[in-house]
Amino acid sequence: MQLQTPPILTPTVAIRDERFRDERFDASLAGNYHLCLEMSKDRFRFSVLEPVEPTVRLRSSDGAADGLNCLWLEDYAFPTLLTDNPLIPSLQAIYQEHPVLQATYWKQITLSVNTPSFTLIPSVLFRKEYATAYLQFMRGNALTATEQAHAYIHAQEGFHSVFSVDVQWLDWLAGTYPLQQIKLAHQTSALIQATGDSPSGIPSVMLYFEDNYVTILHRQDGALRFCNKFGYRTANDLAYFVLYVLSELKLDAKQIQVILFGEITSFADTYVALERFLPNLLFGSNLPNLTLSTSFSELPEHRYLSLFGTGLLD
Repeated sequence: MQLQTPPILTPTVAIRDERFRDERFDASLAGNYHLCLEMSKDRFRFSVLEPVEPTVRLRSSDGAADGLNCLWLEDYAFPTLLTDNPLIPSLQAIYQEHPVLQATYWKQITLSVNTPSFTLIPSVLFRKEYATAYLQFMRGNALTATEQAHAYIHAQEGFHSVFSVDVQWLDWLAGTYPLQQIKLAHQTSALIQATGDSPSGIPSVMLYFEDNYVTILHRQDGALRFCNKFGYRTANDLAYFVLYVLSELKLDAKQIQVILFGEITSFADTYVALERFLPNLLFGSNLPNLTLSTSFSELPEHRYLSLFGTGLLD
């Protein structure tokens, strides 16, 4: 039986800072940068972030937190026609000759996984030994033999995120970065962290779109009140889910501010469907402490909230 060699994969989005346009990325300097990875069954994206002190940043927010310069961003989508699990062979093909990902030691590596199973548990009730049981109760069936339960603590929010991860992904990480401890979280944790600085006193709902899924987050006075993810097939289905959540939260669809992130444009059917019921739609902007050079000028500010939010995870 002849083994198939994974095809050369081309990113759907590939942007690098001006300083890397005419020279290769120096892997020996990777120890100064944060590598942020985001994985799902058929998607992979990463960014390289440079921590910058507020006093030397090009643009600074009013806060005292350190800033982040984005130096590199790539986004990949994998076909699922040939295999049910294309991620690992695709990652092996991407990493093989990549000028950035060949670096094996970084200042920090953070991975956010986009898996279907996650839940939020108040920290006062959380017990590590019950992580698997939390997920099984949430989804109504046992974890498979290829899944493991993990947890990420949102200390300031007062809860733990519990989520499943494919064992093959963890094995691949351990083999790729054997000398580093990797921070592991769910994609929703990156979104929660990225929206944590929303102005207090202004109720808002954040919608994050990816493929045929929407993650809905609601904050009131800065505190997270709702976070869940829904799959939908049509724009009308989407509108129904959003309006249902607003009704359950007792929020006025005519008054609430709805901020859009991810894979959505003003021309999309999803936007048109939402606009019929939600007059206060607006697209989100970049994180306040994130600096993007002119190389990223054509990148919609709302597009990569979860990836950039990964860089904020403690």
